[in-house]
Amino acid sequence: MLPSSESVTPAQSAPPGKIDFRVILGVLLLAAAMVFTWRTIEGLSARRTLRTDLAEISHVRYDLLNPDRWVEKIMPILNAQIDALDFTAANRASLRPTVEKALNHLLDSVKDQMSAPATPNAAAGGLLGGGNPLIVNMMMGALRPNIPQYADVVLRELGKPETKEALKNYIRSALADGAKTTFGNVDMKWHDYLLKEYGCADQQACQQELGKRIHELDAKVAYDYLIVLGSGAMAFLLLMIGTPVLTRTRTVVLLLFCLVLLAGGILTPMLEVEAKISRLDLTFMGTPLSFGEQVLYFQSKSVLEVFRTLMEMGKPEMWVVGVLVLTFSIVFPTLKTLALATGLFQPRLLRSNPVVKFFALESSKWSMADVMALAIFMSFVAFNGLIGNTMNGLKDTGAQLVIPTDSSKILPGYHLFIGFCLASLFLSKKLERGIRTAATVEGAKTD
Repeated sequence: MLPSSESVTPAQSAPPGKIDFRVILGVLLLAAAMVFTWRTIEGLSARRTLRTDLAEISHVRYDLLNPDRWVEKIMPILNAQIDALDFTAANRASLRPTVEKALNHLLDSVKDQMSAPATPNAAAGGLLGGGNPLIVNMMMGALRPNIPQYADVVLRELGKPETKEALKNYIRSALADGAKTTFGNVDMKWHDYLLKEYGCADQQACQQELGKRIHELDAKVAYDYLIVLGSGAMAFLLLMIGTPVLTRTRTVVLLLFCLVLLAGGILTPMLEVEAKISRLDLTFMGTPLSFGEQVLYFQSKSVLEVFRTLMEMGKPEMWVVGVLVLTFSIVFPTLKTLALATGLFQPRLLRSNPVVKFFALESSKWSMADVMALAIFMSFVAFNGLIGNTMNGLKDTGAQLVIPTDSSKILPGYHLFIGFCLASLFLSKKLERGIRTAATVEGAKTD
């Protein structure tokens, strides 16, 4: 014979007058979990600000893709090459064919201009233009055999110190003019603002300062969220072990633990995705040329922020994905917790209302916690390898490319959410077992 709905309850009240010390310890652990969850949320928020600023200050558009940076790095190399320029006897001998070719070209150009038909402006132009072709050919014929001697004069002039210095100064001025007209269109206002905000002299100093602060926050946040998980684990062991049927007070405490873990999971970033180049080494004119850390992409979002981003894309397929993410990560867990609370204070609804029964006792298999965890893990692994495979082509150019494999990481929000999934699963199983136990006892008494 089945027991009546009023006699079957998932939780029993504690005997009057008896103090449940386990509940008191559970409440203390709950208070600690709430405090350290709030500290975790604040710490991760501050950490994300620092990480976002670090990614911005190290972005590739400010360095590797900025023409101004290339000018700054290349100009000293070119100036050093100009300073090392020296027309020794061996160098002058190697230049002889070039000088002779240039002189021959000059004579040909003069011949063409002198042989050209006369123009109204020929008188103003001097001897060039309107010349007698016979006389022009005789002049060129007399000059061309002496080109080697003319080349010797030019080469001797190049070897004089004052000529070399004048030539170097001319090349330097030409390079300086070219550098002035070569500039990037990169907006450096935010970059310069961050340097000023953190009191850094340059980009490298700012990277070190931000890295130090992030490291300190990582240690603090790790301490806080581990206390939350440890408090929850201790409370569940303390209140569930040795108790076939949970009391209502214990159930309320455990439900609050579930809510605390859920809040920590959905209000904090779960995954930090970053693609960067740690170092890029090149060789320019025999001189090493190096670029430091370059960030290509950085994102750190919570579940709610992922949902909002998907909705803002304006694509129907992304809307579907966003709704699924919201449903199985927030809506289902919240309804499950509410159904458990409803079944706690209105036990008959667990038998009479299929919706309450489903969300309270059967929705765990539909929560997709394992699917979500696997999806995050796969995206973490796949993205880490994506950049390396994409940019391997640079190595074929002789560039030394260093790409980190641990730039993306799973954040405490992910662990808190998984903690909520496990806690709600264990609680629902315990309550379901309590219902069955109560039903068996009531049936035996009735028989």
